[in-house]
Amino acid sequence: MSPDRPVDNAPYQSFVHAGLTIEGYSRAAVQSYWRVPELKVGFDLGAHPWDFMGTATWFVTHTHLDHVAALPVYVARRRMMRMDPPTVYVPAEALDDVKKLMLIMQRLDRGRQLADLRGVTAGQEIELSREHVVTAFDTVHTIPSRGYVVWDRRSKLKDEFIGLPGEKIRDLKLSGVAITREVRVPLVAYTGDTAPAGLDACPACYEAKVLITEMSFIREKHRRDKIHKFGHMHLDDFVERADRFKNELIVAAHFSTRYHPQEVRRLLDVKLPPQLKARMRVWV
Repeated sequence: MSPDRPVDNAPYQSFVHAGLTIEGYSRAAVQSYWRVPELKVGFDLGAHPWDFMGTATWFVTHTHLDHVAALPVYVARRRMMRMDPPTVYVPAEALDDVKKLMLIMQRLDRGRQLADLRGVTAGQEIELSREHVVTAFDTVHTIPSRGYVVWDRRSKLKDEFIGLPGEKIRDLKLSGVAITREVRVPLVAYTGDTAPAGLDACPACYEAKVLITEMSFIREKHRRDKIHKFGHMHLDDFVERADRFKNELIVAAHFSTRYHPQEVRRLLDVKLPPQLKARMRVWV
């Protein structure tokens, strides 16, 4: 345990890119959890490092245990530390059952499970702040699942008003004319578990500055049709789409436990094209 941490109970890695700190860990069938502290959001709650306690808004992709098992633990810890109840978004189809789960844990633990649980559907938009908004999209998995994109949004002067004197722009604004337009840039895209079709259906995943996604399988002998059927992706899916990724950083994680980290790094080093390899960080 690090001397500057009171508790060190779940592993995670950390990497900073373009002013955003990507923190988390993901291994298939074990646990997945991520957060971006600058955006004050987290994704999935398969486990929960004590250091992540201060993040109060979480987006859960689906309700497999390796993505949601720590939800009642996290909620109970915040109550114990006298923090405000968190806001947790889950697929709308799972909302009622998640609420039942929390009630059961409340009975077992004898402690109130205080959280603002909200269902989310594809296409829904959630405001984080004046500058940031989250949109949800459907992914392709074995149960209802959502991915999420965090957008930076800014108001820009409309083209037809560029170059006008300041007082003229002021007068137009005071008269009720809409002089600005909203411009959005995708900052972080998170897929959770998905077959390639889920990634392909969301163009922002390929455009976001940072993409956090899964690459559950890497060996050539593993059949991709079967992998896709169970809602996952293979290394070859990334190789085939190499030219589509415009991301500055791609975090690849959620590797099967049958792979040793050295095998993962070796195979990716051999198979990934240079333009993709240079932007990919392997989280294993």
